[in-house]
Amino acid sequence: MLASSFSKDKVEAGLDEAGRGCLAGPVVAAAVILPKDFSHPDLDDSKKLTHKKRMALREMILKEAIDYKVIEVQAEEIDKINILQASFTAMHRCVDGLKEKPELLLIDGNRFRPYNGIEHECIVKGDGKFLSIAAASILAKTHRDLLMTQLSEEFPQYGWEKNAGYPTKQHRAAIAAHGTTPWHRNSFKLLPEQKTIQF
Repeated sequence: MLASSFSKDKVEAGLDEAGRGCLAGPVVAAAVILPKDFSHPDLDDSKKLTHKKRMALREMILKEAIDYKVIEVQAEEIDKINILQASFTAMHRCVDGLKEKPELLLIDGNRFRPYNGIEHECIVKGDGKFLSIAAASILAKTHRDLLMTQLSEEFPQYGWEKNAGYPTKQHRAAIAAHGTTPWHRNSFKLLPEQKTIQF
């Protein structure tokens, strides 16, 4: 069972992101504030869950959370500021968008750009340790997976409904055959030589 909170009495927001290692699509961050005494036996790191379980937990989180926010940072901005800064930017925008002001941010990972006026704790593999971070990981991943599935209808050759934009053999082969799209991250090494679709 994951821990319900890090502190005794502070309002905590768990933060996580999805899509940092992808070749296409946005990086998506989520922030979630859960009730202090919240518990759920199935809530865990999104990577450990089946798609069906993630989607069921997503609906539960949206219903039970005190507050939440999900933010996308698109490929164009990622190319300008780099993926690490884009991840931090997405997390900051999530906090900006919360109606309930947190007093402590629980960050999945070992690095974060401090948010002015709010303490934070970086927790390695935090999505497998704290419920609020696990909830954020599920909202970020399910939001992004749904988006990439939607985009795959416009660009079916890349298989985004299956690979979600990650660098699979199929995805790289499609880039080699068809070039890139406006959703691809040009600052990433997609292929040694890249072609671009003209729009």
